[in-house]
Amino acid sequence: MTENRLIVSVPGSTLKDAVGAVSNSAVPSSADSGGVEFVIWDMTGPAPVDAIDIVVPPYMGASDKLVNLAGVRTRLVQSQSIGYDGVERVLPPGHVYANAATVHETSTAELTLALILASQRGIPNFVRAAEKGHWAPERLQSLADRTVLIVGYGGVGKAVEQRLLPFETDVVRVASVARDDERGRVHSIDELPDLVPTADIVVIGVPLNEFTTHLVDDRFLSLMPDGALLVNIARGGVVDTDAMLDHATRGRLRFALDVTDPEPLPDGHPLFGLPNVLISPHVGGASTAMMPRMARLLRRQIDRMLAGDEPLNVVLRS
Repeated sequence: MTENRLIVSVPGSTLKDAVGAVSNSAVPSSADSGGVEFVIWDMTGPAPVDAIDIVVPPYMGASDKLVNLAGVRTRLVQSQSIGYDGVERVLPPGHVYANAATVHETSTAELTLALILASQRGIPNFVRAAEKGHWAPERLQSLADRTVLIVGYGGVGKAVEQRLLPFETDVVRVASVARDDERGRVHSIDELPDLVPTADIVVIGVPLNEFTTHLVDDRFLSLMPDGALLVNIARGGVVDTDAMLDHATRGRLRFALDVTDPEPLPDGHPLFGLPNVLISPHVGGASTAMMPRMARLLRRQIDRMLAGDEPLNVVLRS
């Protein structure tokens, strides 16, 4: 590792090529002079060199591979995910870890709206009927005029809110600490017992940690009104699966899940067979928007390192 030349490892050529495409833009970059050397390393085995300035792990299943950073000198480990639950337990000492804030918020918010709209307007029922050749009209719930409670008001929560407001909804925000902003009150998570009973739709977007594991338990679900919809786009472990299955099986609540516990959900799991449960396979950030945005973030990190500036999005220092 040198001050005027960076070694950057990426898990495959796709990200490398995308970063190169960014470098060909009209915006000049200090890295365009050839001061960056890319190496391909998917982290399934030993590092190709013993010193790498920026390591980008694979997008999925990266946590188990972080142990292979032991003995490797790095200046930054740049994740391709926003969430970093469990990373502190496996990241070897001596590494700086950044998440991928700015990469996935838009796509995750898009999927959140899709899950809400599909659930509210009965799209899965229409698809099932069409597969059988049936015309099956129903008058179902609108999204307009509903109260939507967003639990977790970070980047994803804000992106979800921006997309909900044009649908003429009443959006209530909840964060770890109460505060006021230009839209009014952001409530504290301690206020959930008073807020949950007022919500037609609850969107879960908190990070998974010791405080949020099974935050959505039987008590939480029991506070939701009959027929309400819970949408989980956070992590599966935030919701108690047994409690959710009980409320879903009884038909009391509806669920739309991009994440589950366990994950992946095993074939034949009872959640799959319930008409009031809509499941997508953890694809919130998996859209065509991801790679260009990830390339732009990595490019910014490269430029900042070449300029001697601190990296963006640092969430852990081991």
